[in-house]
Amino acid sequence: MTEENDAHIKSASAWGQAFAAVALVGALSGGFWWIAKTSAAESEPKPATCSAEETPARKGKRLTGARLCEALNRPDLAALLGTPTEIAKTASGSDSSIGKIATPQAQVEFETYTVTLSATYDGLPVAGSEGLLGSYARPQKVLGRPGVLYSTRTISISFRLDGGDADSGPGVPARALSVAQDPKDRGGSVDVTLWRADGAVPDDAVLLRVAERVLQTLPGWASRG
Repeated sequence: MTEENDAHIKSASAWGQAFAAVALVGALSGGFWWIAKTSAAESEPKPATCSAEETPARKGKRLTGARLCEALNRPDLAALLGTPTEIAKTASGSDSSIGKIATPQAQVEFETYTVTLSATYDGLPVAGSEGLLGSYARPQKVLGRPGVLYSTRTISISFRLDGGDADSGPGVPARALSVAQDPKDRGGSVDVTLWRADGAVPDDAVLLRVAERVLQTLPGWASRG
């Protein structure tokens, strides 16, 4: 009788050890899976964000580089460009000027496209400016406001390894859209410019799609009349 009890005890102990081993393997497998998943998620590139010091100031009627960056660097920008799988590599805004004319701007760069959004406070109307922007410029109304669609080029800058002066020259072709800051075109513009890394001329339909989505999200856009 004692031998039978010992056999039952040994059998139960063996089964218990087997279950424990299976549970341990399962726990270890789950742990390794979680670590692998977490590591993969951490190693995936994250979309660029506007710099912390460029947090938009909420006061003032003029657009700033920070406000422009906030409007341009939207989650669906890659999809609007027709490259939904790409993520933003860089995103920035700056408050530049030409003399006394404020020209804040923002730029977001992807693998295929680079987009800039800028504002010019020169007091000049947009309508009629196509005559100053070359033979490929044409009027283009956008969101009910006067605009001009035209061609331009980026600037290519190369730096010398010997520390000499940098060389500059024409870069890749770009398409740009200048839109009046208010429906009555009382002066000043907002511009969206698009170019491709491969040097191909951007499609106007892509430029217009981006502009129509981005411009109407600018602070005060709907209230300017």
